[in-house]
Amino acid sequence: MSWRWIRKNSCHSEPGPKHSCHSEPGAKPREEPAFETAPLACILVELLTLLLILSSHSAAQTPQTLLATGRVDQALQTLERQIETAPTAEGYNLLCRAHFELGAWDAGIPACEKASSLAPDNGLYHLWLGRIYGEKADRANFFSAAGLAGKVRAEFERAVELSPNNWEARTDLAEFYLEAPAIVGGGKDKAHAQAVLLAPLNPAMAHWVIARIAEKNKDTAAAEQEYRAAIDASHGGARAWVNLAGFYRHINRLDDMEQALRTMESSPLDHSAALVDGAGILLRTGRDYPMAIRLVRRYVASSTTVEEAPVFKAHVLLGELFEKQGDRLAAAEEYRAALTLAHGFRQAQEGLKRVTR
Repeated sequence: MSWRWIRKNSCHSEPGPKHSCHSEPGAKPREEPAFETAPLACILVELLTLLLILSSHSAAQTPQTLLATGRVDQALQTLERQIETAPTAEGYNLLCRAHFELGAWDAGIPACEKASSLAPDNGLYHLWLGRIYGEKADRANFFSAAGLAGKVRAEFERAVELSPNNWEARTDLAEFYLEAPAIVGGGKDKAHAQAVLLAPLNPAMAHWVIARIAEKNKDTAAAEQEYRAAIDASHGGARAWVNLAGFYRHINRLDDMEQALRTMESSPLDHSAALVDGAGILLRTGRDYPMAIRLVRRYVASSTTVEEAPVFKAHVLLGELFEKQGDRLAAAEEYRAALTLAHGFRQAQEGLKRVTR
């Protein structure tokens, strides 16, 4: 660190009398000492400025910030160093979440388990353990998935027990109940019970759960009504609009889906990941690629990126959209951008290989 920017005789570089941060007009210059010394007040001001800069830089490099901005390689390096010198439950939880971003379930599960064992009364750690078990179960064979499903339910229920006012934990538990078969503890009645408890915590997400239940019951009219109720409850928030768009996609009302996404684009951005989710819907349905590109670019350029939608995955999504438009050079640029954040991310590697061969 260079200290040469700290000036000897003043807090600013403008010409003026020495040995003073400020001088009054007409003041008589004092006799110069044999050697120059900086006034203590000026040095303190400069040191305080330096400390604030360093503090700000340090805060910007926390593992949480690195994960939120998609710099997963840097997050992993930081967390592995921290755990090596001072292992904590929080460190292991964040390490698990870094692997979660990469889709490395087998690497992340031990870290999540370690976090929960070190802090068994922390609901957040149980929530993330349940989530990574769930992702592993989705990709496992039938027998392994059945065993993991029991662990998912146990972790989500424990998370809700420890943090009853955590709407995300209740939402995840409700979704598990809705999707899981009865043999592993699922049930639409259980999901509805969670929606009732969720209502005072997050009314929009409570309507979302009830809408999903209606979809399961093949009652599309009731489902649409609940999705729109979620929009009203969120005061027109983007998350609720993208959920409605997803519903229209499921029932093949693609024009209505596009209209919902156009409305979402100009809605209050209550959850920035909605931009990426909306673009993903357009990619999967082959509709309005320019709007999809616009949504993802807006997300990547924002200061509100979130862990749920890692920036390196947003770059991959942009690459796929440019590929669909036949712009291989732009696609390659996006895949390379993803790899600077997550060098081993397979989708980016494969995408770059496709467009450069």
